[in-house]
Amino acid sequence: MSVAVTDSTTPVDDDVPRSIDRGLPASDRAFFAGARVVGALVLVLTGSIGLFLFLQLVPTVHAYGFSFFTQAAWYPTYRQVGVLSAVVGTFEVAAVAVVISVPLALLTALYITEYAPRWLRGPLVSLVDLMAAIPSIIYGLWGFFLLMPRAEELARWLSAYMSWIPIFKYPGTDPHAAVTLTSVFGSSAAIAGVVVSMMVTPIACALMRGVFDQAPIGEREGALALGATRWGVIRSVVLPFGRSGIIGGTMLGLGRALGETIAVSLILSQSFTITIHILQRGSNTISYLIADEYSNATVGQLRALLAAGFVLFGITLIVNMIAAVFITRSRSGAATEI
Repeated sequence: MSVAVTDSTTPVDDDVPRSIDRGLPASDRAFFAGARVVGALVLVLTGSIGLFLFLQLVPTVHAYGFSFFTQAAWYPTYRQVGVLSAVVGTFEVAAVAVVISVPLALLTALYITEYAPRWLRGPLVSLVDLMAAIPSIIYGLWGFFLLMPRAEELARWLSAYMSWIPIFKYPGTDPHAAVTLTSVFGSSAAIAGVVVSMMVTPIACALMRGVFDQAPIGEREGALALGATRWGVIRSVVLPFGRSGIIGGTMLGLGRALGETIAVSLILSQSFTITIHILQRGSNTISYLIADEYSNATVGQLRALLAAGFVLFGITLIVNMIAAVFITRSRSGAATEI
């Protein structure tokens, strides 16, 4: 009986590596191509809007000088055109909205994901999403007819007993006087900020809740196995994991608050003065300025309004860039520990 001897240097057919097709399926290639097209389209649209507004800024600066950025008054008849008061008012309204909405959104998101019974979570999520879908004019009408009369009393109380805080002081009025009219405390940046906060809260809450839901179940169970309480799990697992969601929700809400127009225009009484006293009647925002002055604007004034829109566009862009940096540095799960 003979045994076939094979030369070890001779390749055997079974040992030849098979060629691997590294190409993606047609469906994946179509998806990636579509995503690239949509992403490029968004960049092109955003860039074209910024370029158009910048082209309106150039003749405005040429006509009014750089005082356009440093002047508070907006009286085109007297060639006094500036956006400084509108910029300050925009940040005041947005700051009040964020201070109120972020804690409320955070607590609501934590309650839905961690404390609410399972049968209640669905209705609560639907209710929050419904609040985000309500038109801004409805919030504005609610704020004007229902909130403002009651907020005036609260503003008077804050001015009377918390005036040692500069932002709550109302110069030139005595809130303790019997004849003080509550109407002087209406149409303020504080009331407008409260209304905007109700619009910002569901948006921020939805983003935070979505991130909290993704907290790793293994780390949750590990913390509980080590004797952590429910709050201990939230503090050591959920909040560190959801840090990017908290920052993202805050910045998304801030961007929403900076550009709100209809609700703010129904609440505010337009004023071109710069003040840090948020309870004082009268304020202004960039979006409100554009909406209020647009109908009666001449060609030159319209360019000035579009230049103001470029300022708002730049502020929003900077806010989003800062948010992206913070989110990148605090990605979900980076600081989770038990």
